[in-house]
Amino acid sequence: MADPITYADFEAVDIRVGTVIDAEPFPEARKPAIKLSIDFGPEIGVKRSSAQLTVHYRPDQLIGRQVCAVVNFPPRQIGPFLSEVLTLGMPEDDGSVVLIKPDFPVPNGGKLF
Repeated sequence: MADPITYADFEAVDIRVGTVIDAEPFPEARKPAIKLSIDFGPEIGVKRSSAQLTVHYRPDQLIGRQVCAVVNFPPRQIGPFLSEVLTLGMPEDDGSVVLIKPDFPVPNGGKLF
């Protein structure tokens, strides 16, 4: 079990929903990944993310899909790509990633609380 955190610690992590507007293979990544452009609405705008989703998803299957991401981490350079947000998923037993998403469509930019 992870170390306990306070509610204030949780509130500091800004998790938002956005819609994938572009997705393409990222062959330069050390681990197989897909480059995503995600629209988080007018307050945050479009951000980019590298996500290790290649086991369950093809780039064309991701366009139009809503995803959840941490939007307030500092950008991270991944090879030639600058990943601006951390797209969230859960691992299966083999380590492959399954995306976290809302059950129903919600407005882009909505904050998890």
